[in-house]
Amino acid sequence: MAYITCKDLTLGYGGAVVTKHIQFEVKKGDYLCIVGENGAGKSTLIKALLHLMEPMSGEIVYGDGMLAAEIGYLPQQTMIQRDFPASVWEIVLSGNLAKCGRRPFYGKKEKQAAEENMKRMSVWDLRKKCYRDLSGGQQQRVLLARALCATSKLLLLDEPVTGLDPKVTAELYELIRELNQNGTAVIMVSHDIHAATAYATHILHIGKSQLFFGTREEYRGSEAWKLFEGMGGMENE
Repeated sequence: MAYITCKDLTLGYGGAVVTKHIQFEVKKGDYLCIVGENGAGKSTLIKALLHLMEPMSGEIVYGDGMLAAEIGYLPQQTMIQRDFPASVWEIVLSGNLAKCGRRPFYGKKEKQAAEENMKRMSVWDLRKKCYRDLSGGQQQRVLLARALCATSKLLLLDEPVTGLDPKVTAELYELIRELNQNGTAVIMVSHDIHAATAYATHILHIGKSQLFFGTREEYRGSEAWKLFEGMGGMENE
C-alpha cells in the first residue's frame, strides 16, 4: 500500500484554480521528483501534502502506517532562515517536536534521535555552532538531520540545492539518494529536470493540470518531456 495517494486533486486559493487533476502515489522506497514551470502549483501541492491547506476537491489518502505528521520536511531556504540565531543542536532537536506531544521538554529518546541523525549527516561536530555561521551545504545537512528526526519514512524536500555551488549540490544529491536507497521515500520539488531524471524513480510534471506521472524512463518518452525540451528549461516556482 502507498504512503500517500492523491486522487484527482484540484488546488487553488479563494476559488481560483492553480492546478487540477493531480493523481499520483508514493510508496516505500520511491523517489518522486515534482517538476513544473513557474506558477505551476508545486508549492501549493506541498502545502496540501503537509495539511497546511485543503484541496478544493479530490482527496489525499495516507496508508501503510503513514501519518500526515510523519513527513520530514525540508523547506526551500530564504535569507532570513539562513540567518537563524540558534545552535545546530537546538535546530536538529526541534525536529522531534511532534513526538513530544504535550510534554514541555525533550526526553532521552528525542535527544538520542537528534544525535544519531546529526552523526548520520556528518554534522555532529558542529552541534555547538550557531546555524547562521555554517556554509550553505552544512546548513542543508543540519536541516536534513532535523527532518529525519521527524520520520524515517518520507522526506519532502523543496528545492534543496538552491544557492549551493555545483560540488556541494552533487554531494547533497548523493546524500539524498543514499537515504532513499536505505529505505526512506523521497518527494523532491526541483526545477533541475536533468538531476530529476538522474536520481528519481518517478516524475510528476504539473502545469495548469497534471501533464505526467510515471517512471523516469517513461517520462523521457512523454509529451511532457518533449515540451520541456522545446522550452529549453523550466523556471523555479
